[in-house]
Amino acid sequence: MSAFEFEFIPKENILEIMPLMMKINSITPEEKLRERILEMSTQNYKCLGIYSDDKLIGICGLWFLTRHYCGKTMEPDHVIIDEKYQGQGVGQQLFDWLFEFAKMEGIEAAELNTYVQNTRSHKFYYNLGFEIKGYHFLKILNRD
Repeated sequence: MSAFEFEFIPKENILEIMPLMMKINSITPEEKLRERILEMSTQNYKCLGIYSDDKLIGICGLWFLTRHYCGKTMEPDHVIIDEKYQGQGVGQQLFDWLFEFAKMEGIEAAELNTYVQNTRSHKFYYNLGFEIKGYHFLKILNRD
């Protein structure tokens, strides 16, 4: 299994994630997506880059907050790995890195959302020890 490198993408370079983000979000217009990513980078958000030979091959957005029911939390969001690198253990290495990072930062829990139809990810997250605890509801108040 190849070793991959993980490092946070600096705010000033955050738009490097656009090509990967557009792979999973074909609905939001590119300019609106760009605006949202720039705004996210000013909030409790960091984006972890996954690199192979200095090439960005994946990303994992992370939101940080404190929840009354589980304490200091990290929420992995938009985990995207280039198709050419899937099935090579990148996801396992990513979450090993995230859990070690969480321990060092005093983070007490990790929680995430995944689409109902993405059954492949469900098995992966179950194997990492995640449990389903609820439903994620969404109501769009203002369309693009």
